[in-house]
Amino acid sequence: MNPGDNIDSGEIARFSAMAGDWWDRRGEFAALHDINPVRLAYVRDRADLAGSRVLDVGCGGGLLSEALAACGARVTGIDMAEASLAVARSHMRTSGLDIDYRRITAEAHSIETPGHYDMAVCMELLEHVPRPASIIAACARLVRPGGSVFFATVNRTWLSWLLVIMAAEYIMGIVRKGTHEYRKLVTPDELKKWGADAGLRLENMSGLRYIPFGGHAALCRSTRMNYLMHFIR
Repeated sequence: MNPGDNIDSGEIARFSAMAGDWWDRRGEFAALHDINPVRLAYVRDRADLAGSRVLDVGCGGGLLSEALAACGARVTGIDMAEASLAVARSHMRTSGLDIDYRRITAEAHSIETPGHYDMAVCMELLEHVPRPASIIAACARLVRPGGSVFFATVNRTWLSWLLVIMAAEYIMGIVRKGTHEYRKLVTPDELKKWGADAGLRLENMSGLRYIPFGGHAALCRSTRMNYLMHFIR
């Protein structure tokens, strides 16, 4: 990794260590399995997936990539954790889907293929990189004019600190300890500004309510914890 890369080596190591659990419905990524249908519906309701070129930035083990591909999208998934990509490729073969998985950063990919995609999705990644604004700008470069960019992340509020970090990680053990750092969480105002700076127009912002016990997830008005944003280039 180059010193200038927008990568946290600790985060890469953490997700690499958990790679074997990506498709375990009751494992480390159970919460992502619970919210994945909501994330997919948010994208599908706002953009036409069938036949579209879609980039999944920070694809991990391919949970969202496969869901997008099953809807008819031509999906490319990028991530910097090779162990996660290996799991994604293996599971793709058992699913009978065709997804192009690559180990590359969004920034490097945006130099190689600017304007190539109809849409980019970047879910639960901004809070895990040193410079989230750089990821946002790269996503903007990667989509064609008029294309969509979707983000999902965790707000930096006392409520998210209490429930997403303290309760979920340290009390109930739903998520591995250290998965989230409060200082790295992104507020909606920050995300809106960085999007505008990158030439993106905000179309929608929605909160996401998640109740771990029972796996209930749904869109809501409150953005005090998890939220999603849809931009147009």
